[in-house]
Amino acid sequence: MDLGLTGKTAIICASSKGLGRGCAEALAAAGCNIVINGRNTDVLEETRLALSTRFPVTVTAVAADVSMPKGQRTLLEACDAPDILVNNNGGPPRRDYTELDRAALLEGAVQNFVTPVELIQAVVPGMKARGFGRIVNITSMSVKMPIEGLDLSSGARAGLTAFLAGVCRQLAPHGITVNNLLPGKMDTDRLKGGFDRMSQASGKSLETVRSEQAAEIPAKRFGTAEEFGETCAFLCSKHAGYITGQNILMDGGLYPAAF
Repeated sequence: MDLGLTGKTAIICASSKGLGRGCAEALAAAGCNIVINGRNTDVLEETRLALSTRFPVTVTAVAADVSMPKGQRTLLEACDAPDILVNNNGGPPRRDYTELDRAALLEGAVQNFVTPVELIQAVVPGMKARGFGRIVNITSMSVKMPIEGLDLSSGARAGLTAFLAGVCRQLAPHGITVNNLLPGKMDTDRLKGGFDRMSQASGKSLETVRSEQAAEIPAKRFGTAEEFGETCAFLCSKHAGYITGQNILMDGGLYPAAF
């Protein structure tokens, strides 16, 4: 399917690996020139070279922490007029709510609420002028259901969801859509790190923990960065111009609800 994205430009935050990289790959495959981002310069450059080799598009790598104003400026200097913005950022580490002090609470809110709003504020004027824009926020299944130890991440991402529910209606007349992708258990380094902790705490082998976790999912497997990226690319396409303000779960059926 032609997504109508050839020649468009996309910023994908935190995209040197994991779900962000999956989105970058899918958008590059659709013909987008992409700006990828990460904090580890070696991993970022490896990703840039891999994507540049695979796809006939411009791949620009920006090493920066997008949670910081300086990092945002660096990113936007590399691409001041993106057609597409994919907001992504690492979430706070798993921690019981009783262990969160004020500094941790504020850091989590900045990472997963303040930063995406600031980037949206920065790119929307250009999108309005061009009459086209796609904004996809990678949030979490925990927006809809609690996950033990991820209360701060859940709260910040749910706050972003509520904030943008009104904003997206303001942007719709300008050809700009805003949607959220809610990953469940995706086969990424973050998930693997959780399995390592479970294995150490329970005494079970890593393979046993992994099998037990997969068995809880109706699809009986974990999601992949590739299929996640393809969904992101569709939401950015010419075919998705009538989809906005939506929270799209990618969880293999794990969230048990009809609505």
